[in-house]
Amino acid sequence: MSDATEPWLIVGLGNPGPEYAANRHNVGFMVADLLAERIGGKFKRAQKAQAQVVEGRMGPPGPASRRVILAKPMSYMNLSGGPVTALRDFYKVPTDHVVAVHDELDIDFGALRLKLGGGDNGHNGLKSMTKSMGPDYHRARFGIGRPPGRMQVADFVLKDFSSTERKELAYLVDRAADSVECLLAEGLERAQSAYNS
Repeated sequence: MSDATEPWLIVGLGNPGPEYAANRHNVGFMVADLLAERIGGKFKRAQKAQAQVVEGRMGPPGPASRRVILAKPMSYMNLSGGPVTALRDFYKVPTDHVVAVHDELDIDFGALRLKLGGGDNGHNGLKSMTKSMGPDYHRARFGIGRPPGRMQVADFVLKDFSSTERKELAYLVDRAADSVECLLAEGLERAQSAYNS
């Protein structure tokens, strides 16, 4: 098991570019942006990977504070593994200190599930990460629900949140950011009992 002094790499998954910014598939970017704001950092281009990063500390001052690297891969979603693995290696982050924040079809809109390891459930970003570095990283899964009627999954995830969903989105992104902070500060079990729904 890794020790408390080792850094954490928190990766918001999404697609780069303004046309994707408000898509369901980009909720990982939304959470990463909020976490960056909380630690007072601005994303800048990474030296060693196709990604934007912010470095800082998260949690209360003192021994409970954690060194974090927040990242948004600037490859497309299905190529996320390369940039994430490059950042993990560059910053010497243990794989179990990597957290992928991503949209999840099989959970109701707004529900959260935190877990360590597991399958990719058809999510192309996770599939790419697991292929690059194995499955033993944390996931913060943000529920987006299933597409309505006969809508294709690819069309659904690349659409913006509905106007009804947008009314709750800021609160839910805030809660997802809280869950990541709790995971780092108090561990997976405490974060799961507080936030898994």
